[in-house]
Amino acid sequence: MKRRTIKKERALSTLDFDWTKIRVKYHRLFSIPIVCILAVTCSNEPNVLDQIKEKGELHVVTLISPTTFYQDDMQMTGPEYDLVNELAKNLGVKLVIKVVDKIADIKPALESGKGHLAAAGVTPTENWSESLIFGYPYANVDTHLIYKRGNTKPQSVENIVGRKIEITSENDHEEALKELKLDHPNLTWSTNASQGVEELMSRVDLEEIDFTIADSNEFALKRHINPELRVALDLKKNKELAWVYKKKGTRELREQADNFLIEAEREGLVTQINERYYGHANALDYVDTRTFIEHIENRLPKYKENFVSAGMRFDVDWRLLAAIGYQESHWQPRAISKTGVRGLMMLTLTTAKELNIKNRLDPASSIRGGAEYFIKQWHRLPETITEPDRSWFALAAYNVGYGHLKDAWQVTEFQGNDPTRWDNVSKSLPLLANKKWYPFLSHGYARGWEPVIYVNNIRSYYEILTSIADKEETVATLVDAPINISDAL
Repeated sequence: MKRRTIKKERALSTLDFDWTKIRVKYHRLFSIPIVCILAVTCSNEPNVLDQIKEKGELHVVTLISPTTFYQDDMQMTGPEYDLVNELAKNLGVKLVIKVVDKIADIKPALESGKGHLAAAGVTPTENWSESLIFGYPYANVDTHLIYKRGNTKPQSVENIVGRKIEITSENDHEEALKELKLDHPNLTWSTNASQGVEELMSRVDLEEIDFTIADSNEFALKRHINPELRVALDLKKNKELAWVYKKKGTRELREQADNFLIEAEREGLVTQINERYYGHANALDYVDTRTFIEHIENRLPKYKENFVSAGMRFDVDWRLLAAIGYQESHWQPRAISKTGVRGLMMLTLTTAKELNIKNRLDPASSIRGGAEYFIKQWHRLPETITEPDRSWFALAAYNVGYGHLKDAWQVTEFQGNDPTRWDNVSKSLPLLANKKWYPFLSHGYARGWEPVIYVNNIRSYYEILTSIADKEETVATLVDAPINISDAL
């Protein structure tokens, strides 16, 4: 992987004396106080916040994972990244990401000054408390023991003794097992330094190991890809996640970051980020997911080329188009609904005429028409709506119509919420079927809950497709990294 490394931050001296103002007298009475003053001054740690602002860079240590930081189509993304990037904007500086391989690497990276803070889904532990300090807890997760459906589910810790447990070294899950071992001395496990939580959950699914450990946010993203996985036991409940700092010299930075996180909670930024990455996590049940994966194998290959071609023509990710097509017809080109919409992308007769689609039952024509109709909705949206919310709004308009979407924006504004955020509008859309609201709206009654379900299902299908439908294509997007990533610690 090609990466460009940002030069290491130069040390900034905190000594700024005007020696002409210090009159040294050769009397022993003054020699001891002067030495003491110099000793105290020299022991002071540099103010890290001042360093950050002077250099214009916030260096953040993190791990590559779906719940922290990763790259998607050459752009940095991830829950931790979004949050810490907003902190950098708040400080008025550039964010520099520094990647480490495992959680054990975070402590030495911070202690040696190679990062100003770590944002990597870290749990406060006593092991790190001597030299490091944790900030305001911005999230809570549960720690799950994961097993495969169909195998014997353990009812207690005694039932997992002697069975094959493997965990990743990337996270701090070993702490939970060490606590259990105090009461269950025969409990054993192995630690894998080369595979992350995702890979180990896949190995549980393949029955190569009996159990692994994953936090609830990690499991939420994986359960659709491997629907046979289940939670065996909760090893910890409501575990706090927090950013980590070196103790000395970081007080001002921690205070500003803590205030930022508190404000981010109050203003809904944390909720918005959680909705972006986890909002669709419960959209599909086991049967839905299992059926979709089967259809990826036996139906999608017939139409993949059409989706790719339409995606290139209209500059839309073909996997998103495929997800729309599955939600509309389950990739059945001759599908017909009771309301008269037809084809793989379920176009109305009016829409087909508008797009010059002569045969709605022709797969290539239907997919091309669906792609064009989606991108038209996307371009109609106000410029103030940005991705990924922009795509979710375009999907909602595709389903319920642009007029009803405008009504939902009006309801959202009336309630005092930001109409450019999907998490707010998704709560307003169901009110379009409420008698207290729809008589006063421009486009009247609508089954407003349907576009919410529609969007969440498509997000889930899209997530699965990007993970398993074409892994080689996904890997290819990671060849080059943005220039503000430095993994040379």
